[in-house]
Formats: sequence, C-alpha cells, structure tokens
Amino acid sequence: MVALILPLLGTVALTTACTVGEDRTDPAPSTAPPSTAPAATGQVGQPSPSASTRATIPMSAFGELPPELRKSPRRATPVADALPTLCGNEFGTGGRQVTASASMTLTYRRAGEPASNVPQGMIHQTIFTFDGDGASAYMRRLLGAVSACPSYDRGGNPVKVESRALPGVGDEALLLTRRWAEESLNGERTGRDASSQIAVARVDGAVTVFHDQGWEGTSGNAAILDRVVRDGVQTIDVWQR
Repeated sequence: MVALILPLLGTVALTTACTVGEDRTDPAPSTAPPSTAPAATGQVGQPSPSASTRATIPMSAFGELPPELRKSPRRATPVADALPTLCGNEFGTGGRQVTASASMTLTYRRAGEPASNVPQGMIHQTIFTFDGDGASAYMRRLLGAVSACPSYDRGGNPVKVESRALPGVGDEALLLTRRWAEESLNGERTGRDASSQIAVARVDGAVTVFHDQGWEGTSGNAAILDRVVRDGVQTIDVWQR
C-alpha cells in the first residue's frame, strides 16, 4: 500500500485503482483518538476499463459534524476498514465500473459532554463513483445481498438485520439496523439490546455508505447518523453539479 500525506484542506486523490489519501488510525477503543498516525490505502473491486481519466473525490465531498458533536477532526480511512460486513462482503461489491473510492471517519460525542470523555461512536463514510449505470447496479446487488442476510453471527453473539427504504435521501437510499445482545466490557450480557445503523444512498452516479459504530461495542446514535446522512448526501449532490 502506498502512503500519501495530504493537507487538511486538500483533496483525497484517487486513481482508478482507488487510492485513499490522508489517514490517522484509531487506537484501542479504551483511549481517545490520536491526532496523527500513518496514512493508508484501500481498494474495492477493479477500475473500469473505460475510466481513462484521473478520478478524484475531494474532502469537500464528505459530510462533517457540527462542532458541538465533533470529538476529533475527521480523518481519511482505508476503504476496506470503513465498509461494514454482514454475512459477507456485501458493501464491497463495486465491481469494474468503480472509477474512484475514498472513506473518511467522523468521531462523535454527545452534545455538552466534556472533551475528556471517550467518544460515543464513529461514522465511517465511503463514497464510490461509477461509470455508466454502475451506481444503480451496486444498489441492486446490495439490496439482494442484504435480503439474503436477515441475521449473522459475530463472535458467538447473533446479530439481527432489518432493512427499509430511506425516503427523501438522494435518488434512492436504504437504511439497515443491526441489533444484538449488549455485553459489558468484561464480556458479560447486560440483559439489554444494542443497535447500530448503516445507511446507503445513491446520488446520480455516486453511492455513499455511512457506517455507524458505537464506542466499544455499545449502541450507535441513530439521530446523529440521520443528520450526517442527510447533510452528507446534500454535500455530494452539490459536489457533482
């Protein structure tokens, strides 16, 4: 993998091999995120044979948190690390029509919490751009794969998956909710359920995936995710004009 360091206000430049720019990796979840770390790359599928020009996805195409919810600055993330998995590689099926891909991670906190507190969670956003009808084809494949995976096992803890359409977001959108038995830091069942969500939206010839993860296996924040999804999709729409 090739490491590239980009300025904060630069662009995440991607060749047709889907190179990702600036990255700061997360530490173990028991500590707060660091401010710097090495860069990394990610790859999904193969580049389109017709994609002869250099494809770029600027950082300005990604969503951002409002200051009161922002635990740390957003950071570039390898695509393979940002995408969720259920029964298999459902979200990495971009295929040869992918012309570019990149991911950013937002680390969020509850509004009003001290800066010294651990984050509440992270939202990984991935953007794919496609040739031709690749974006619509991605959504069709994803819907079929999700329908075939109503539940899966995660470390001996069954996870149930529910999906529904997400109206009013992009040209088409899907919202997935995952539920599992919550465990304490010691690995003991608490008797409560935990949940997190994944949102996928198509905006013309681009698809964006938002993957919400609660801190240390806790529930994500559905309200924050909904806000980030709607703002992020509008941002992509503006970028594509």
